[in-house]
Amino acid sequence: MTVDVDTAVIGGGVVGLAIGRALALKGRQVMVLERHASTGAEVSSRSSEVIHAGLYYPPGSLKARLCVLGNRQLYAFAEANGVAVRRTGKLVVATQAAEIAALDRIVETARTNGVKDLVALSSQEARELEPELRCSAALFSPSTGVIDSHGLMLALEGHLTALGGAVVLNTNVTGIRPMNLAGFEIETQSSGEPGRLTARNVVLAGGLGATRLGRLLEYKAPYAVPETYPAKGHYFSLRSRPPFRHLVYPVPSGGGLGIHLTLDVAGMARFGPDFEWASGVTYDFEDTNGARLSTFEREVRRYWPSLPDAALTPGTTGVRPKISRPGEPAADFAIHGVSEHGIAGLIALYGIDSPGLTSCLAIGDHVAGMLT
Repeated sequence: MTVDVDTAVIGGGVVGLAIGRALALKGRQVMVLERHASTGAEVSSRSSEVIHAGLYYPPGSLKARLCVLGNRQLYAFAEANGVAVRRTGKLVVATQAAEIAALDRIVETARTNGVKDLVALSSQEARELEPELRCSAALFSPSTGVIDSHGLMLALEGHLTALGGAVVLNTNVTGIRPMNLAGFEIETQSSGEPGRLTARNVVLAGGLGATRLGRLLEYKAPYAVPETYPAKGHYFSLRSRPPFRHLVYPVPSGGGLGIHLTLDVAGMARFGPDFEWASGVTYDFEDTNGARLSTFEREVRRYWPSLPDAALTPGTTGVRPKISRPGEPAADFAIHGVSEHGIAGLIALYGIDSPGLTSCLAIGDHVAGMLT
Protein backbone atom coordinates (compact mmCIF):
# COMPACT_ATOMS: atom_id res chain seq x y z
CA MET A 1 0.00 0.00 0.00
CA THR A 2 1.31 3.44 -0.95
CA VAL A 3 1.05 6.19 1.65
CA ASP A 4 2.14 9.83 1.62
CA VAL A 5 4.52 9.45 4.56
CA ASP A 6 5.74 6.62 6.73
CA THR A 7 5.05 8.35 10.07
CA ALA A 8 3.07 11.45 10.93
CA VAL A 9 3.91 13.01 14.30
CA ILE A 10 1.10 15.29 15.45
CA GLY A 11 2.44 18.02 17.71
CA GLY A 12 5.54 20.13 17.14
CA GLY A 13 6.71 20.79 20.68
CA VAL A 14 10.07 19.66 21.96
CA VAL A 15 8.81 16.11 22.51
CA GLY A 16 7.20 15.83 19.08
CA LEU A 17 10.36 17.14 17.41
CA ALA A 18 12.54 14.74 19.40
CA ILE A 19 10.30 11.84 18.41
CA GLY A 20 10.44 12.93 14.77
CA ARG A 21 14.24 13.08 14.89
CA ALA A 22 14.50 9.66 16.56
CA LEU A 23 12.25 8.09 13.93
CA ALA A 24 14.17 9.76 11.10
CA LEU A 25 17.42 8.39 12.54
CA LYS A 26 15.81 4.94 12.20
CA GLY A 27 15.34 5.60 8.47
CA ARG A 28 11.66 6.51 8.60
CA GLN A 29 10.16 9.28 6.47
CA VAL A 30 8.64 11.65 9.01
CA MET A 31 6.30 14.61 8.87
CA VAL A 32 5.60 16.65 12.01
CA LEU A 33 2.27 18.48 11.94
CA GLU A 34 1.95 21.56 14.17
CA ARG A 35 -1.26 23.57 14.49
CA HIS A 36 0.48 26.83 15.47
CA ALA A 37 2.65 29.18 13.42
CA SER A 38 5.79 28.09 15.26
CA THR A 39 7.07 25.01 17.01
CA GLY A 40 6.74 24.73 20.77
CA ALA A 41 4.19 27.54 21.03
CA GLU A 42 2.40 26.03 24.04
CA VAL A 43 4.14 23.96 26.73
CA SER A 44 7.70 23.86 25.39
CA SER A 45 8.25 27.61 25.10
CA ARG A 46 6.80 28.33 28.55
CA SER A 47 8.77 25.95 30.75
CA SER A 48 11.47 26.68 33.31
CA GLU A 49 14.06 25.24 30.85
CA VAL A 50 15.55 23.19 33.69
CA ILE A 51 17.45 19.98 32.95
CA HIS A 52 16.33 17.81 35.86
CA ALA A 53 18.48 15.12 37.44
CA GLY A 54 15.68 12.72 38.42
CA LEU A 55 15.50 13.27 42.17
CA TYR A 56 11.79 13.08 42.89
CA TYR A 57 10.07 10.66 40.52
CA PRO A 58 8.81 7.28 41.76
CA PRO A 59 11.41 4.54 41.18
CA GLY A 60 10.52 2.39 38.20
CA SER A 61 8.32 5.02 36.60
CA LEU A 62 8.77 6.25 33.04
CA LYS A 63 9.45 9.70 34.46
CA ALA A 64 12.33 8.41 36.57
CA ARG A 65 13.89 6.25 33.90
CA LEU A 66 13.52 8.65 30.97
CA CYS A 67 14.59 11.69 33.02
CA VAL A 68 17.84 10.12 34.20
CA LEU A 69 18.66 8.87 30.71
CA GLY A 70 17.48 12.07 29.05
CA ASN A 71 19.60 14.22 31.36
CA ARG A 72 22.81 12.71 30.00
CA GLN A 73 21.55 12.74 26.42
CA LEU A 74 20.46 16.37 26.56
CA TYR A 75 23.79 17.72 27.80
CA ALA A 76 25.62 15.76 25.11
CA PHE A 77 23.22 16.88 22.38
CA ALA A 78 23.41 20.54 23.41
CA GLU A 79 27.19 20.54 23.51
CA ALA A 80 27.46 18.76 20.15
CA ASN A 81 25.00 21.09 18.43
CA GLY A 82 25.85 24.50 19.86
CA VAL A 83 22.69 24.80 21.97
CA ALA A 84 23.21 27.12 24.93
CA VAL A 85 23.34 25.08 28.14
CA ARG A 86 24.64 25.64 31.68
CA ARG A 87 25.32 22.90 34.21
CA THR A 88 24.44 25.21 37.09
CA GLY A 89 23.73 22.64 39.76
CA LYS A 90 20.81 22.87 42.15
CA LEU A 91 20.39 23.24 45.89
CA VAL A 92 17.35 21.56 47.43
CA VAL A 93 16.92 23.29 50.78
CA ALA A 94 15.20 22.50 54.05
CA THR A 95 14.24 25.88 55.43
CA GLN A 96 13.49 24.43 58.87
CA ALA A 97 14.72 21.45 60.85
CA ALA A 98 11.43 19.60 60.41
CA GLU A 99 12.10 19.34 56.67
CA ILE A 100 15.51 17.63 56.96
CA ALA A 101 13.92 14.17 56.96
CA ALA A 102 12.41 15.00 53.57
CA LEU A 103 15.92 15.55 52.22
CA ASP A 104 16.86 12.05 53.35
CA ARG A 105 13.89 10.63 51.46
CA ILE A 106 14.94 12.51 48.33
CA VAL A 107 18.43 11.01 48.56
CA GLU A 108 16.97 7.51 48.82
CA THR A 109 14.64 8.04 45.85
CA ALA A 110 17.39 9.61 43.74
CA ARG A 111 19.81 6.76 44.42
CA THR A 112 17.20 4.20 43.49
CA ASN A 113 16.64 6.12 40.26
CA GLY A 114 20.35 5.97 39.45
CA VAL A 115 21.32 9.48 40.56
CA LYS A 116 24.54 8.92 42.48
CA ASP A 117 26.04 12.41 42.65
CA LEU A 118 23.88 14.11 45.30
CA VAL A 119 25.86 15.77 48.08
CA ALA A 120 24.36 16.41 51.53
CA LEU A 121 25.29 19.85 52.91
CA SER A 122 25.02 21.44 56.31
CA SER A 123 23.61 24.92 56.64
CA GLN A 124 27.13 26.36 56.73
CA GLU A 125 28.27 24.37 53.70
CA ALA A 126 25.24 25.56 51.73
CA ARG A 127 25.99 29.16 52.66
CA GLU A 128 29.57 28.71 51.45
CA LEU A 129 28.11 27.97 48.03
CA GLU A 130 25.42 30.66 48.23
CA PRO A 131 26.08 33.31 50.93
CA GLU A 132 22.57 34.80 50.58
CA LEU A 133 20.90 31.46 51.24
CA ARG A 134 19.21 30.56 54.53
CA CYS A 135 18.48 26.91 55.30
CA SER A 136 18.81 24.23 57.95
CA ALA A 137 20.38 21.74 55.51
CA ALA A 138 20.53 21.16 51.79
CA LEU A 139 21.27 18.74 48.99
CA PHE A 140 23.48 19.72 46.07
CA SER A 141 22.61 18.22 42.67
CA PRO A 142 25.50 18.89 40.26
CA SER A 143 23.67 17.25 37.34
CA THR A 144 20.87 19.84 37.27
CA GLY A 145 21.18 22.66 34.76
CA VAL A 146 19.35 24.88 32.28
CA ILE A 147 19.06 24.89 28.50
CA ASP A 148 17.82 27.26 25.80
CA SER A 149 14.60 25.46 24.86
CA HIS A 150 14.14 27.50 21.67
CA GLY A 151 17.66 26.67 20.52
CA LEU A 152 17.03 23.03 21.35
CA MET A 153 13.90 22.92 19.21
CA LEU A 154 15.70 24.59 16.29
CA ALA A 155 18.46 21.99 16.53
CA LEU A 156 15.99 19.10 16.65
CA GLU A 157 14.12 20.47 13.66
CA GLY A 158 17.42 20.90 11.82
CA HIS A 159 18.31 17.25 12.42
CA LEU A 160 14.88 16.12 11.29
CA THR A 161 14.91 18.08 8.03
CA ALA A 162 18.53 17.11 7.29
CA LEU A 163 17.39 13.48 7.52
CA GLY A 164 14.64 14.09 4.96
CA GLY A 165 11.79 14.85 7.35
CA ALA A 166 9.54 17.89 7.38
CA VAL A 167 7.79 20.17 9.86
CA VAL A 168 4.49 21.57 8.60
CA LEU A 169 3.13 24.55 10.57
CA ASN A 170 -0.37 26.07 10.76
CA THR A 171 -1.87 22.62 10.26
CA ASN A 172 -4.62 21.50 12.61
CA VAL A 173 -5.55 17.81 12.60
CA THR A 174 -9.34 17.39 12.57
CA GLY A 175 -9.73 13.68 11.85
CA ILE A 176 -7.79 10.41 12.04
CA ARG A 177 -9.15 7.15 10.64
CA PRO A 178 -7.48 3.75 10.28
CA MET A 179 -7.59 2.57 6.68
CA ASN A 180 -8.82 -0.88 5.67
CA LEU A 181 -5.50 -2.61 5.01
CA ALA A 182 -3.07 -0.60 7.14
CA GLY A 183 -2.14 2.95 7.91
CA PHE A 184 -4.20 6.05 8.65
CA GLU A 185 -6.00 8.80 6.83
CA ILE A 186 -5.48 12.19 8.48
CA GLU A 187 -7.75 15.16 7.83
CA THR A 188 -6.32 18.64 8.33
CA GLN A 189 -7.24 22.29 8.21
CA SER A 190 -4.61 24.80 7.11
CA SER A 191 -5.53 28.49 6.68
CA GLY A 192 -9.15 27.44 6.39
CA GLU A 193 -8.43 24.93 3.65
CA PRO A 194 -9.11 21.22 4.20
CA GLY A 195 -6.37 18.69 3.49
CA ARG A 196 -5.76 14.97 3.55
CA LEU A 197 -2.65 12.95 4.36
CA THR A 198 -2.05 9.22 4.60
CA ALA A 199 0.55 7.70 6.90
CA ARG A 200 1.64 4.19 7.79
CA ASN A 201 2.07 5.19 11.46
CA VAL A 202 0.77 8.03 13.64
CA VAL A 203 2.28 9.44 16.82
CA LEU A 204 0.09 11.73 18.92
CA ALA A 205 2.30 14.21 20.79
CA GLY A 206 -0.21 16.99 21.22
CA GLY A 207 0.55 18.07 24.78
CA LEU A 208 -2.41 20.13 25.94
CA GLY A 209 -4.37 18.91 22.90
CA ALA A 210 -3.53 15.23 23.35
CA THR A 211 -6.96 14.18 24.63
CA ARG A 212 -8.75 15.89 21.74
CA LEU A 213 -6.47 14.14 19.26
CA GLY A 214 -6.86 10.76 20.97
CA ARG A 215 -10.62 11.01 20.83
CA LEU A 216 -10.58 11.40 17.06
CA LEU A 217 -10.18 7.60 16.94
CA GLU A 218 -12.47 4.84 18.17
CA TYR A 219 -11.30 2.10 20.54
CA LYS A 220 -12.59 -1.15 21.90
CA ALA A 221 -13.63 -1.20 25.57
CA PRO A 222 -12.29 -0.98 28.19
CA TYR A 223 -9.66 1.41 26.79
CA ALA A 224 -10.40 5.09 27.29
CA VAL A 225 -8.30 8.09 26.28
CA PRO A 226 -6.84 9.78 29.39
CA GLU A 227 -8.38 13.12 30.28
CA THR A 228 -6.04 16.13 30.28
CA TYR A 229 -6.36 18.60 33.15
CA PRO A 230 -4.59 21.92 32.52
CA ALA A 231 -2.56 23.30 35.41
CA LYS A 232 -1.38 26.90 35.24
CA GLY A 233 1.78 28.32 36.72
CA HIS A 234 3.04 31.89 37.06
CA TYR A 235 6.63 33.12 37.15
CA PHE A 236 7.94 36.36 38.61
CA SER A 237 11.21 37.75 37.23
CA LEU A 238 13.92 39.39 39.30
CA ARG A 239 14.53 42.98 38.19
CA SER A 240 18.29 42.87 38.83
CA ARG A 241 21.10 40.37 38.49
CA PRO A 242 20.68 37.64 41.12
CA PRO A 243 23.23 36.99 43.87
CA PHE A 244 22.93 33.25 43.17
CA ARG A 245 24.96 30.95 40.91
CA HIS A 246 22.88 27.81 41.43
CA LEU A 247 19.21 26.95 41.18
CA VAL A 248 17.45 26.86 44.54
CA TYR A 249 14.46 24.62 45.25
CA PRO A 250 12.62 24.28 48.56
CA VAL A 251 11.72 20.82 49.78
CA PRO A 252 8.72 19.69 47.69
CA SER A 253 5.32 19.97 49.35
CA GLY A 254 1.69 19.75 48.35
CA GLY A 255 2.36 17.80 45.16
CA GLY A 256 4.60 20.47 43.60
CA LEU A 257 8.19 21.62 43.75
CA GLY A 258 7.42 24.91 45.46
CA ILE A 259 8.34 28.46 44.46
CA HIS A 260 11.89 27.88 43.33
CA LEU A 261 14.63 30.03 41.89
CA THR A 262 15.77 29.22 38.37
CA LEU A 263 18.38 30.88 36.21
CA ASP A 264 18.31 31.08 32.44
CA VAL A 265 21.35 30.46 30.26
CA ALA A 266 22.20 34.18 30.49
CA GLY A 267 22.16 34.04 34.31
CA MET A 268 18.96 36.03 34.88
CA ALA A 269 16.62 34.78 37.60
CA ARG A 270 12.94 34.05 37.90
CA PHE A 271 10.82 32.46 40.58
CA GLY A 272 8.06 29.93 40.19
CA PRO A 273 5.99 28.42 38.98
CA ASP A 274 3.11 28.32 41.39
CA PHE A 275 0.35 25.81 40.72
CA GLU A 276 -3.39 26.16 40.14
CA TRP A 277 -5.86 24.03 38.29
CA ALA A 278 -7.32 25.85 35.29
CA SER A 279 -10.61 25.49 33.48
CA GLY A 280 -8.94 26.16 30.14
CA VAL A 281 -5.71 27.22 28.49
CA THR A 282 -4.98 30.91 29.01
CA TYR A 283 -1.65 32.67 29.44
CA ASP A 284 -2.79 35.90 31.14
CA PHE A 285 -0.75 36.83 34.19
CA GLU A 286 -3.29 37.11 37.01
CA ASP A 287 -2.52 38.85 40.28
CA THR A 288 -5.63 40.26 41.92
CA ASN A 289 -4.71 43.08 44.32
CA GLY A 290 -1.11 41.86 44.46
CA ALA A 291 -2.01 38.68 46.37
CA ARG A 292 0.13 36.46 44.15
CA LEU A 293 3.13 38.78 44.51
CA SER A 294 2.78 38.70 48.29
CA THR A 295 2.70 34.91 48.29
CA PHE A 296 5.81 34.70 46.11
CA GLU A 297 7.70 37.17 48.30
CA ARG A 298 6.80 35.22 51.42
CA GLU A 299 7.84 31.88 49.93
CA VAL A 300 11.09 33.18 48.45
CA ARG A 301 12.08 34.82 51.73
CA ARG A 302 11.98 31.40 53.39
CA TYR A 303 15.32 30.70 51.70
CA TRP A 304 16.37 34.22 50.60
CA PRO A 305 15.42 36.46 53.52
CA SER A 306 17.14 39.51 52.05
CA LEU A 307 15.01 39.58 48.91
CA PRO A 308 14.61 43.36 48.37
CA ASP A 309 11.18 44.96 48.38
CA ALA A 310 9.72 45.54 44.90
CA ALA A 311 12.39 43.28 43.37
CA LEU A 312 9.94 40.97 41.60
CA THR A 313 8.06 41.82 38.44
CA PRO A 314 5.37 39.74 36.66
CA GLY A 315 6.97 37.38 34.17
CA THR A 316 5.55 34.56 32.09
CA THR A 317 2.91 31.90 32.60
CA GLY A 318 2.70 28.32 31.46
CA VAL A 319 0.09 25.58 31.38
CA ARG A 320 1.01 21.94 32.00
CA PRO A 321 -0.94 18.93 30.66
CA LYS A 322 -1.76 16.85 33.74
CA ILE A 323 -3.59 13.52 33.55
CA SER A 324 -4.18 13.25 37.30
CA ARG A 325 -7.17 14.95 38.85
CA PRO A 326 -6.98 17.49 41.69
CA GLY A 327 -6.26 15.59 44.90
CA GLU A 328 -4.75 12.58 43.14
CA PRO A 329 -1.04 11.66 43.19
CA ALA A 330 0.93 12.95 40.21
CA ALA A 331 0.59 10.59 37.26
CA ASP A 332 3.41 9.02 35.31
CA PHE A 333 3.96 9.73 31.61
CA ALA A 334 1.39 7.77 29.59
CA ILE A 335 2.87 6.44 26.33
CA HIS A 336 0.29 4.09 24.85
CA GLY A 337 0.86 1.63 22.03
CA VAL A 338 -1.09 -1.25 20.57
CA SER A 339 -0.94 -3.25 23.80
CA GLU A 340 -2.91 -0.48 25.55
CA HIS A 341 -5.37 0.78 22.93
CA GLY A 342 -5.41 -2.02 20.35
CA ILE A 343 -4.65 0.04 17.22
CA ALA A 344 -1.54 -1.06 15.35
CA GLY A 345 0.72 1.73 14.16
CA LEU A 346 -0.56 4.29 16.68
CA ILE A 347 1.50 5.67 19.58
CA ALA A 348 -0.24 8.20 21.83
CA LEU A 349 1.40 10.33 24.52
CA TYR A 350 -0.56 11.87 27.38
CA GLY A 351 0.43 13.86 30.44
CA ILE A 352 3.93 14.74 29.23
CA ASP A 353 4.58 17.46 31.77
CA SER A 354 7.79 17.90 33.78
CA PRO A 355 10.35 16.36 33.23
CA GLY A 356 9.27 16.24 29.58
CA LEU A 357 11.90 18.71 28.38
CA THR A 358 14.72 16.83 30.15
CA SER A 359 13.37 13.50 28.89
CA CYS A 360 12.64 14.53 25.30
CA LEU A 361 15.50 12.63 23.60
CA ALA A 362 14.89 9.55 25.72
CA ILE A 363 11.16 9.75 24.95
CA GLY A 364 12.02 9.96 21.26
CA ASP A 365 14.11 6.79 21.47
CA HIS A 366 11.42 5.04 23.51
CA VAL A 367 8.71 5.81 20.94
CA ALA A 368 10.96 4.89 18.03
CA GLY A 369 11.56 1.54 19.71
CA MET A 370 7.84 0.95 20.05
CA LEU A 371 7.39 1.30 16.27
CA THR A 372 10.17 -1.11 15.24
